[in-house]
Amino acid sequence: MYHGEYKVPGGKLVVVDLEVADGLLRNVRVAGDFFLEPDEALTAIDRALEGAPADTPAPGLAARIEAALPPGTVMYGLTSEAVAVTVRRALANATDWHAYDWQLIHDGPQSPALHMALDEVLTTEVAAGRRPPTLRVWEWGSPAVVIGSFQSLRNEVDPEGAARHGMTVVRRISGGGAMFIEPGSTITYSLCVPSALVEGLSFADSYAYLDDWVLAALGDMGIKAWYQPLNDIATEAGKIAGAAQKRVVSGDGAVLHHVTMAYDIDADKMLDVLRIGREKLSDKGTKSAKKRVDPLRRQTGLPRAEVIDRMIGTFRDRYGLTEGTVTPEERARAEELAATKFSSPEWTARVP
Repeated sequence: MYHGEYKVPGGKLVVVDLEVADGLLRNVRVAGDFFLEPDEALTAIDRALEGAPADTPAPGLAARIEAALPPGTVMYGLTSEAVAVTVRRALANATDWHAYDWQLIHDGPQSPALHMALDEVLTTEVAAGRRPPTLRVWEWGSPAVVIGSFQSLRNEVDPEGAARHGMTVVRRISGGGAMFIEPGSTITYSLCVPSALVEGLSFADSYAYLDDWVLAALGDMGIKAWYQPLNDIATEAGKIAGAAQKRVVSGDGAVLHHVTMAYDIDADKMLDVLRIGREKLSDKGTKSAKKRVDPLRRQTGLPRAEVIDRMIGTFRDRYGLTEGTVTPEERARAEELAATKFSSPEWTARVP
């Protein structure tokens, strides 16, 4: 018997129980706290999945469901794609958020290079099973520009502008775009999670899944936010955050998912430091880089520390969270990496 659960981002919980016989799905039962009309639609979903090859990808399963739904079917908090994802998660023996004892790390200000190193070390420790899944909230010791693993240094950063404003330039291990950091104007956090938590999810779906709690926290603060694929958190007023990920394949595997949110921003300074091309602006549907980001300070009216406390509170209420710390061994390895890798010109300019 296989059992899978999937909380639809912004929607409801979907649960699937099934068996596999001769490579085919058997005795499929879909349940959850969603809303579905008419009643017979649920039976239609079960029947659509019955007998499907167990290796059918999620889009294929979703297509079977869509073809079987009665005319006029209405789903609330549920989609055919979500049911398909839940089936894939069941077959992959994916875990749920509540299967873990989550640890919070919220230390004092650290250097940009040490933050990069801590992400690598803590995620590796989760993959090895030596550390529980961890939410780490960053405090920045100095202003910085953080570029993605595959970005060109010269294309992204104006070195004279960075020097003029005292910005340290570092390169992280995940992909994605450049982050403009000023300590009191930025909220950054990392999730270091076992790969099993996102089993059955596409790379794109895992972004929204891992940040569903953040959207709920923002909603409690009066902000209606959503995921703008692939990796932006947006509101009607503009983008407020960007996410990036790195997959670790050693041990049992782990995912590093980190997000930088704009609490406040000096747009003129940002434009003096970052070389934001016209093409990048045009694909966001804006004419000015200043309009791409709409800070949380203006949207919430709350102090930065209170925004962070509310976010942590939402996570704790949903999944549980205990206070933790970086171990001496983890810190020693991170400090070594910060010095030998993340502060080195070879790494920072590995894509010139």
